[in-house]
Amino acid sequence: MGHFNVHDGVNLLSKLTFRRTWNAAKVLGSYYYSKWTRKPVQWGLPISISFEPTTSCNLRCPECPSGLRAFTRPTGMLQKDFFRDTIDQLHRELFYLVFYFQGEPYLNPSFLDMVGYASSRKIYTATSTNAHYLSEANARRTVESGLDRLIISIDGTTQDVYQQYRVGGRLDKVIEGAKNIVKAKKELKSKTPFVIFQFLVVRPNEHQVEEVKKLGAETGVDAVWFKTAQVYDYENDPNRLIPTIEKYSRYRKDEAGRVEVKNEMHNHCWRLWHSPVISWDGLVVPCCFDKDAQHQLGDLKQRSFREIWQNGQYTEFRKKIMQGRRNIDICANCSEGTKVWSDS
Repeated sequence: MGHFNVHDGVNLLSKLTFRRTWNAAKVLGSYYYSKWTRKPVQWGLPISISFEPTTSCNLRCPECPSGLRAFTRPTGMLQKDFFRDTIDQLHRELFYLVFYFQGEPYLNPSFLDMVGYASSRKIYTATSTNAHYLSEANARRTVESGLDRLIISIDGTTQDVYQQYRVGGRLDKVIEGAKNIVKAKKELKSKTPFVIFQFLVVRPNEHQVEEVKKLGAETGVDAVWFKTAQVYDYENDPNRLIPTIEKYSRYRKDEAGRVEVKNEMHNHCWRLWHSPVISWDGLVVPCCFDKDAQHQLGDLKQRSFREIWQNGQYTEFRKKIMQGRRNIDICANCSEGTKVWSDS
């Protein structure tokens, strides 16, 4: 199930410093200590962060709050200065930065400047895009920004299937954008970004799994990954999104025929120890399943990251996870560890 690529792996490891390695060891140590003692402690700073460039999106995908315009939190853009301030607080320990939470990153006009800033701090940078904005100029700027990983969402190999999930999207734009990136990498003699076609397997597109592998090879991307879909109302699955191919489903039927999440609910979560999410307006939330930022653990406009990370609401939330993860709404539909297959 792994998706290791030598160039990408070497590039990732090149970002390790003694300080980052020591920090990761502290975080890992505190995670296991907390698991064994049932008392949440945190000895390090984040190894990885998801930072949200924007909540805006050009598409209207049916299982996505950005697509449904269903947020109760405000829509907006991450500001460059605020981003820099936060990275300045954390870059010595921070190893991996995902420019993604909700929304389409390329809609933020400062997005690639922010990638460039993180790259200059020798942090591994990744993003996920619907690839509608990868013009030749943007593709070139993307390669020049130093972005390390680019995930392109491609959930169909024909327009009629693609648009069933990516509502309002155009497959030809996606393929053209991917080709622009591949071309810009060649022209600039760059090994980065590592380009991935990510295929969210749902019932309407599951018959195209083999075709997307071929399309990936024809387009020249580095890998094709298959992702299982999160379905909000999975007990009823009114949209008929859950695939019939067992391997690509987050769900299964129990003996009584009820649909349940495959993942076993252990009362601990590695994510809460190593990888927070920061919304465009500075709210720190536990993970990417809290799409509407309802479990706010702190506000970076009011307190430093370190204060938020090591005390108060964060500690309380970690404690809650250890007492009973099933009781927390965002954890009930969580698939941590059951998500991505690769066919590179």
